[in-house]
Amino acid sequence: MRLSTNLIYQQNMDSVMNAQSRWQDTSVQLSTGLKVNKPSDDPLAASQAVMVKQSQAENEQYGVARTFATQSMSQEESILQNVTSSIQDAQTLIVQAGDGTLSNDDRNSLATKLQGIKDQILNLANSTDGNGRYIFAGYKSDKPPFTSDATTGAVTYNGGTESISQQVDASRTMVINHTGSQVFDALTGDAVKEPDGTTGESDLFKTIDTALTALKTAKEDFPNDTDYTDAIDKTNRGLRNSLNNVLSVRSELGTQLSELDKLDSLGDDRTLTNSSKLSSLVDADWTAVISQYSLQQVALQASYKTFSNMQGMSLFKMNS
Repeated sequence: MRLSTNLIYQQNMDSVMNAQSRWQDTSVQLSTGLKVNKPSDDPLAASQAVMVKQSQAENEQYGVARTFATQSMSQEESILQNVTSSIQDAQTLIVQAGDGTLSNDDRNSLATKLQGIKDQILNLANSTDGNGRYIFAGYKSDKPPFTSDATTGAVTYNGGTESISQQVDASRTMVINHTGSQVFDALTGDAVKEPDGTTGESDLFKTIDTALTALKTAKEDFPNDTDYTDAIDKTNRGLRNSLNNVLSVRSELGTQLSELDKLDSLGDDRTLTNSSKLSSLVDADWTAVISQYSLQQVALQASYKTFSNMQGMSLFKMNS
């Protein structure tokens, strides 16, 4: 079989180009540290790497969500810690108010202190986060959840009825901010009932108002002697129930914060696992790549020399 000059020339040229292409591909692996720089390098590994990256991106998103959830719940817990202290201060005053020897001035003095505690709790109930959103307003967080009537002092809840939830993992969603009604107007399952067996007052502010009304009323204005003590006892029961409810909410927050720590740990484990998988799929083996690079460089130089020698053959000179 006779080979034409053009065919011989083309075959040698193809050999040079192929060697150069392989050497350049290996050069890219050395510069990037990756053995898969485009899907055609290894279609199977490339497709698996895409899935691993998607899994890692989702894991990172849940990590951000958990950070936000932790900040929100920690802030709420801090506020409720102050609410707890305020309710306990109110309980101390109510114990003092139960003293039957108190004068009207003594009662008025206690009423002033109790009003101050009520104002503190109202201010805490209208707390905002760093972005000006009201924490206990549910999804109506653009306005204060609690308002106080300027004349009667009665406190009304105007916030949302649905607490704010956050998905913190693929199969876990938790409440990160409770509504004002869940915190300040709710009872636990073991709440103390009234002497007649009826359900006690759940509204913390109404409970305090019951005592304020009694303390501000002069002794001689009560129809009978038991009305005052009944009001104080009712307030005492209400404060106990409200305190238990706040502590129950705090217990839930504490449990969830602990769970978030565990989920973060699992997220870190997933990150390491995904990184290891991705590395095994696309990362270059430095020893093998360097060795291959050196061999391909020698092969390319040999191709150049062969092609150069071929151009110097007499056959080409005669055709020139």
